[in-house]
Amino acid sequence: MASIRRTLSPYQDRSHQNGGNVSPFSVNSPSHKLNSTSRFALGVRRFIGGLAPFGEFEDVRTPDFSFEVNRPPILDVKEDIVVDKVELAVVKRENVKERFDYVARKQVIVVTPTYNRALQAYYLNRLGQVLRLVPPPVLWIVVEMNVASTETADILRGMGIMYRHLVCTKNLTNIKDRGVHQRNTALEHIEHHKLDGIVYFADDDNIYSLELFETLRDISRFGTWPVAMLAQSKNKAVLEGPVCNGSHVIGWHTNEKSKKLRRFHVDMSGFAFNSTILWDPKRWQKPISPSIRQLDTIKEGFQETTFIEQLVEDESQMEGTPFGCSKILNWHLHLEAREVGYPRGWLLQKNLDAVLPIE
Repeated sequence: MASIRRTLSPYQDRSHQNGGNVSPFSVNSPSHKLNSTSRFALGVRRFIGGLAPFGEFEDVRTPDFSFEVNRPPILDVKEDIVVDKVELAVVKRENVKERFDYVARKQVIVVTPTYNRALQAYYLNRLGQVLRLVPPPVLWIVVEMNVASTETADILRGMGIMYRHLVCTKNLTNIKDRGVHQRNTALEHIEHHKLDGIVYFADDDNIYSLELFETLRDISRFGTWPVAMLAQSKNKAVLEGPVCNGSHVIGWHTNEKSKKLRRFHVDMSGFAFNSTILWDPKRWQKPISPSIRQLDTIKEGFQETTFIEQLVEDESQMEGTPFGCSKILNWHLHLEAREVGYPRGWLLQKNLDAVLPIE
C-alpha cells in the first residue's frame, strides 16, 4: 500500500522555528519562493503517488521531527548526614524570629474514688473543672463500686480530658473500706498497663489548687506537702504533713494524739509518687516484693502510713514540695454530705441527677 506524506509542512524549515525572524506562513519565506517548475513537479509527484498501488515516493525534503530533551542535572547526594538539632520559630510581620522549644511533661495520673450520694455530681464537676486547666498530659482514673453508672460516664465525657472509668467489684464487709479497695483497683490498672506518670490520690470532696497539679511534675520518686484540714470540731484548721528544710523532709506536723504512733504523718491527699515504683522496682533499687496495695486490715487513719512504707524507706527518699513546704496547696474539709438528702418532693433518677416528680 502506498503511503502518502505531507511535503509542505509549515514546520519543515527549522531555521525559522523557536523565535525566527521570518514566519513560515509569510509570503517571503523560502517555502513560498518555489518557482512554477518546482510547483509543477511537486504536483506530478502527488498524482503519481496516488496512482501507484505498491510504490512509495519519498519526499524531497523529509521533515525532521527530532527534538532535544533537557535532562535535569545530576545531584551529588552525600550520605551519612547528621542533623544536630531542629529549631522551630515563629516569624512575625516585623521579620523577627522567636525561638520556642518543646518541653516534655510528665503525665499526671489522678485517682478518684467516688460513690453514690447527693453531692456526687457537684464534687466530680468541681474537680474535673480544675483538671481541665492542668496542662496535658493528665489521666483521670475514676473508680466506682459494683457498676459504672451512665451519669458518671456522662460527666467524664463532657470534661474534655483523658480519663478511664473503672469499677471495683470487691464484696465489702465494711463500708469504711470502700475507698481502700477503689484505690487498689486503680493501682492494679496502673501496674497491669504499666502507665508511666506521677500518681496522686484525689478524693472528689477535697479542694485543690491548680498549682498543686503543676508541682506534681517536679516529683522524681515520692513527694509530699502539708495539707490544711478542718478539725473535727469544725472550729479550727490544722496542718498535717511534712516540715521541710528546702526540699528535705526533717519532721512532721501532727495534732491528734491517736495518730502520733504513725511512722509518716501524711493525709491521703498529701503525697504523690512515681508510678514506676509499682511495676519497675529495680529502677529504684527495690527488691521484688508483692504488689504495693493499701490494706483494709489496718486501723482507720493508718492506711496512709502503711502504704507509704511500701514506697519509701525513710524521709531521705522523700521530696518536700513546694520549696520549704511553705504553701497550702489543698484542703481536706471533712464536709462529707452523709446526712444531706434531696429536697422533699424530689425523686432520685438512678444515682446522680435529681428531678421533679412527674404528676
